Amino acid sequence: MLRQIQESAMLRQLSQDQMKAALHSYHPSRYLATPKGRKMVKTLNTFKITILCGFITLLVLRGTLGPGGMFSSGAPQVTDLREQIIKSQRARVLAQVDEAIPDETTASKFVEEDEWDPSTPYKLGPKITDWDSQREAWNALNPGMNRTVDGKPKTLLVSGSQPGPCANPLGDFYHLKFLKNRIDYARLHGLEFFYNMATFEKEMSSFWAKLPLLRKMMLNHPGVEWIWWMDSDAIFTDMTFEMPMEKYAKSNLVVHGFHNLLFEQHRWIGLNTGSFLIRNCQWSLDLLDALAPFGPEGITRVEAGKLLTAKLVERPVFEADDQSALVYLILYGDPTWKAKTHIEWEFLLHGYWKYVVYNYEELMAKNHPGFGDERWPFVTHFVGCKPCKLGATPENDECFKQMERAFNFADNQVLEKYGYTHAALGSFKTQKIRRDSADPLGLKQDASSARRIDKQTIKSDPFTAKLELTEQDTEEVTSQLDITQERQRLNNLDLSE
Repeated sequence: MLRQIQESAMLRQLSQDQMKAALHSYHPSRYLATPKGRKMVKTLNTFKITILCGFITLLVLRGTLGPGGMFSSGAPQVTDLREQIIKSQRARVLAQVDEAIPDETTASKFVEEDEWDPSTPYKLGPKITDWDSQREAWNALNPGMNRTVDGKPKTLLVSGSQPGPCANPLGDFYHLKFLKNRIDYARLHGLEFFYNMATFEKEMSSFWAKLPLLRKMMLNHPGVEWIWWMDSDAIFTDMTFEMPMEKYAKSNLVVHGFHNLLFEQHRWIGLNTGSFLIRNCQWSLDLLDALAPFGPEGITRVEAGKLLTAKLVERPVFEADDQSALVYLILYGDPTWKAKTHIEWEFLLHGYWKYVVYNYEELMAKNHPGFGDERWPFVTHFVGCKPCKLGATPENDECFKQMERAFNFADNQVLEKYGYTHAALGSFKTQKIRRDSADPLGLKQDASSARRIDKQTIKSDPFTAKLELTEQDTEEVTSQLDITQERQRLNNLDLSE
């Protein structure tokens, strides 16, 4: 009996020791390795991801809707929206001014010319006072040279870029793409095109370089009625839209702008000179002559900038730019500058890129080319981007990314004619969207249907039918024609008798 009690005690002690050893060796990973444990881990991970996504969504909504977020009281006021537009326009033009400042090389290294005396007002060239009569005489000697094939006034599209290569090779790559875009638009709409890479006047550097170039174009192309200037960082994004030139019959300058900002508030951002049309006439030569004294590089441009800052609302202190100078002349100069200037706002002759590029997919889903306005922007202008600047920055990366999207958005409208389109707006790759045909012009189908003439037609008009049918189809027509001719001969005999 005693032995049995001792053995029972030993067994109890052994089981307790085994239990302690088992508990000591237990680890949570042993449970997580089971199917039930793995399922619980998966559920926890999904819960974590859901919380993270919800937090990110709240941040995005707050940034998109503004400080008021989803709980703001009503839509933003119109005045607030207008102020946002004004601020963005101001930042945009300042970025353009900063971009135009020469960096490592100046215009004086690319052109040789007579020295200009700074004590005298700067001139673009000899004064011309009878240009209209000179052009009239030239057009009389060259009838029809000032019109396109379809009778429209001849227009010369002018653009250009710096004489030397970009420090960043991507800059030259996108200059090439934008050049291709201009060539496509000019070809589609019958425009003549001139792309300049030469400096004509060393004093007129940066954005002032367009003045001597425009004068040269007018004087050397007397048959051209309109000259269309386009900055190197602007691109056509509606390849179907065409300028309504009949609308500007009484105007000599067409520029994108806002009437209230320009004429009521006298703001220096009331118009934009990145894309505009100017008529080839005496008025335009006089306007270029009036703008020229503001532009010479150096102290003259600096002092002119002080004048413009004093006269134009909210203009910062910086050297004179052609846009501010044009605003100044329209507001305070000869009344004819205002009378002959058309401020275009009904379509996007200049569309600030940050307002349009992010909407391309939505526009493609809802609209089609040909509007030229917010539904399908005519021109997208990448003001503030510096494609030639060396070094990768977040700003430049975004510019290059959106330049590629804008180019492909426009290029799709060209490639679709040939049965292709870009795989995506951000992709170089193309994809076929239409099968090739053995009858691309559709003429074979029309010809075969024309040959299918029924017997009634053959009997009623065999002469015409014989002309329309091929040799293999003419046997029946010929026999019918012989019968018809014999009947006519007999009728003639009856008449003669």
